[in-house]
Amino acid sequence: MANRLPVDQERLPDGTTTWKRSPGGLVTALEPLLRRRRGAWVGWPGVAEADVDAVDEPIVQDELRLHPVQLSADDVAEYYEGFSNATLWPLYHDVIVKPLYDREWWERYVDVNRRFAEAAARAAGHGGTVWVQDYQLQLVPKMLRTMRPDLTIGFFLHIPFPPVELFMQLPWRTEIIQGLLGADLVGFHLPGGAQNFMILARRLVGADTTRGSVGVRSRFGEVVLGSRTIRVGAFPISIDSGALDRAGRNRDIRRRAKEIRAELGNPRKILLGVDRLDYTKGIDVRLKAFYELLAEGRAKRDDTVLIQLATPSRERVESYQILRNDIERQVGHINGEFGEVGHPVVHYLHRPVPRDELIAFYVASDVMLVTPLRDGMNLVAKEYVACRSYSGGALVLSEFTGAAAELRQAYLVNPHDLEDVKNGIEEALNQSVEAGRRRMRALRRQVLAHDVDRWARSFLDALAEARPGHAS
Repeated sequence: MANRLPVDQERLPDGTTTWKRSPGGLVTALEPLLRRRRGAWVGWPGVAEADVDAVDEPIVQDELRLHPVQLSADDVAEYYEGFSNATLWPLYHDVIVKPLYDREWWERYVDVNRRFAEAAARAAGHGGTVWVQDYQLQLVPKMLRTMRPDLTIGFFLHIPFPPVELFMQLPWRTEIIQGLLGADLVGFHLPGGAQNFMILARRLVGADTTRGSVGVRSRFGEVVLGSRTIRVGAFPISIDSGALDRAGRNRDIRRRAKEIRAELGNPRKILLGVDRLDYTKGIDVRLKAFYELLAEGRAKRDDTVLIQLATPSRERVESYQILRNDIERQVGHINGEFGEVGHPVVHYLHRPVPRDELIAFYVASDVMLVTPLRDGMNLVAKEYVACRSYSGGALVLSEFTGAAAELRQAYLVNPHDLEDVKNGIEEALNQSVEAGRRRMRALRRQVLAHDVDRWARSFLDALAEARPGHAS
């Protein structure tokens, strides 16, 4: 179960509707598992019910059973854009932007979570397993536990879980913790998130918890609440690294990568940023760092270019509109000062990029810039590494990503320290060929050994062991 189905419902010009596969790592991770286990997916079709012919009954799409949960325009505005993305998202990302606390949004969040829980209760077989995904559905585990006590319920949070002192700002903090404690297993990317959750379970609901540290895919914590024991663990998500490794070796994609370099004038170094246009991603930080490196002569305008791919995101939310204007103003300023006619130093695209074209950008680029101010994992960093099958390359990676705990051979930087970001980029630009290959070999060993299938299997295995009555 997730906020979105793995397909989007779209209206065609003739007025009919169709289903189109959604992009995203979650779909890639879970769809093969659901097919193997003959499971079903509960989620929202991606459009307000007034915009298309609402489908409430289960459907079969590409042999996958889908259970749509319809949302109205008011649901989208208050549950999704409001409470999920203007309250929880900034709160969970270190309050980079001030969270907004609105009771009507909260009440809508409760209502929509209840409808998701009801849909899962109808869809699940007796004694079945339900895996709830992410911050939009944190109340579902408790609701579903009440409706269907026979079920085994897992929950995984794909964004950071905040420090205790930040989470305590939330007016509905106790209700969120109680909601999550309806699960048999609560999973986070990193042990720190698991530890924060257990502290809050003790403080807010009076639960007993284990005091030892939580490990990665091991040494689970436990929360005891009445007669129930809830397992808590860390499961760093990953990518389909084998598929990306093969794609990075593909002859057509490698040919396209050469074309990209030629179209840019065959610069000595290409820097690449790939992000949703979101204030957590640190796009403005890397642009400012690049500007200052050019101004100080530490990067050469005639042989270094930056490509920034910024996928549109939450375009109806005011803070995202302001961010887009700021980013595009920065790009114009840099190109106005350092570019030439027909030869900008920053190439900026504000649109989705097809998968094969994105992989070609990964293959073509010498330095990958991943500089979020806060990120649960950041799969772009792993995608770049997986595609670098024939060459070195360099990854400049924020310390405040979950990926930094695994990708230790990257150039790790503090995105809140502009000089540190500049130094990291400069080191990456000037590394020797051998140093680049050595670092990339180590990064690739990690990414190829820990793929998305291993992530999903490790969570589901732990969930099966957490099932009430399971014999250890």
